[in-house]
Amino acid sequence: MLKFRLQHDSLQTESGGERKVSCEIAAVAFEREAKLLAAAKLGSRIKINGFLSAKSRTSKSLVLHATEIEFEQGE
Repeated sequence: MLKFRLQHDSLQTESGGERKVSCEIAAVAFEREAKLLAAAKLGSRIKINGFLSAKSRTSKSLVLHATEIEFEQGE
Protein backbone atom coordinates (compact mmCIF):
# COMPACT_ATOMS: atom_id res chain seq x y z
CA MET A 1 0.00 0.00 0.00
CA LEU A 2 1.21 3.49 -0.88
CA LYS A 3 -0.29 6.60 0.74
CA PHE A 4 0.11 9.85 -1.18
CA ARG A 5 -1.45 13.27 -1.74
CA LEU A 6 -2.82 14.30 -5.10
CA GLN A 7 -2.79 17.95 -6.25
CA HIS A 8 -5.42 19.02 -8.79
CA ASP A 9 -5.38 22.30 -10.73
CA SER A 10 -7.73 23.15 -13.61
CA LEU A 11 -10.03 25.72 -15.19
CA GLN A 12 -13.73 24.82 -15.02
CA THR A 13 -16.82 26.48 -16.47
CA GLU A 14 -19.51 27.49 -14.00
CA SER A 15 -22.52 29.74 -14.67
CA GLY A 16 -21.02 30.80 -18.00
CA GLY A 17 -17.67 31.87 -16.56
CA GLU A 18 -14.30 30.25 -15.98
CA ARG A 19 -13.22 29.31 -12.49
CA LYS A 20 -9.76 28.23 -11.39
CA VAL A 21 -9.97 25.09 -9.27
CA SER A 22 -7.18 23.92 -7.00
CA CYS A 23 -7.36 21.24 -4.32
CA GLU A 24 -5.37 18.49 -2.66
CA ILE A 25 -6.73 15.10 -1.61
CA ALA A 26 -5.37 12.13 0.31
CA ALA A 27 -5.07 8.96 -1.76
CA VAL A 28 -3.96 5.34 -1.52
CA ALA A 29 -2.81 2.84 -4.12
CA PHE A 30 -2.21 -0.91 -3.92
CA GLU A 31 -0.15 -3.46 -5.84
CA ARG A 32 0.53 -2.43 -9.48
CA GLU A 33 -0.59 1.18 -9.04
CA ALA A 34 1.50 1.59 -5.87
CA LYS A 35 4.60 0.35 -7.72
CA LEU A 36 3.95 2.73 -10.65
CA LEU A 37 3.61 5.71 -8.34
CA ALA A 38 6.61 4.76 -6.21
CA ALA A 39 8.78 4.87 -9.37
CA ALA A 40 7.32 8.18 -10.63
CA LYS A 41 9.08 11.48 -10.13
CA LEU A 42 7.45 14.08 -7.92
CA GLY A 43 5.22 16.43 -9.90
CA SER A 44 4.46 13.95 -12.70
CA ARG A 45 1.20 14.61 -14.54
CA ILE A 46 -1.08 11.60 -14.23
CA LYS A 47 -4.68 10.56 -14.75
CA ILE A 48 -6.21 8.51 -11.95
CA ASN A 49 -9.44 6.53 -11.92
CA GLY A 50 -10.75 5.13 -8.68
CA PHE A 51 -13.30 5.70 -5.97
CA LEU A 52 -13.79 7.88 -2.92
CA SER A 53 -14.20 6.37 0.51
CA ALA A 54 -14.20 7.52 4.12
CA LYS A 55 -10.73 7.43 5.69
CA SER A 56 -12.00 5.08 8.41
CA ARG A 57 -15.20 3.95 10.07
CA THR A 58 -15.03 6.90 12.45
CA SER A 59 -13.76 9.57 10.04
CA LYS A 60 -15.71 11.47 7.41
CA SER A 61 -12.53 12.63 5.66
CA LEU A 62 -12.32 11.40 2.06
CA VAL A 63 -9.56 9.27 0.57
CA LEU A 64 -9.22 8.50 -3.14
CA HIS A 65 -8.49 4.82 -3.81
CA ALA A 66 -6.50 4.77 -7.07
CA THR A 67 -7.46 1.74 -9.15
CA GLU A 68 -6.06 2.85 -12.56
CA ILE A 69 -3.12 5.16 -13.23
CA GLU A 70 -2.03 6.63 -16.57
CA PHE A 71 0.99 8.85 -17.05
CA GLU A 72 0.59 11.72 -19.52
CA GLN A 73 2.84 11.76 -22.61
CA GLY A 74 6.43 12.61 -21.81
CA GLU A 75 6.15 11.73 -18.10
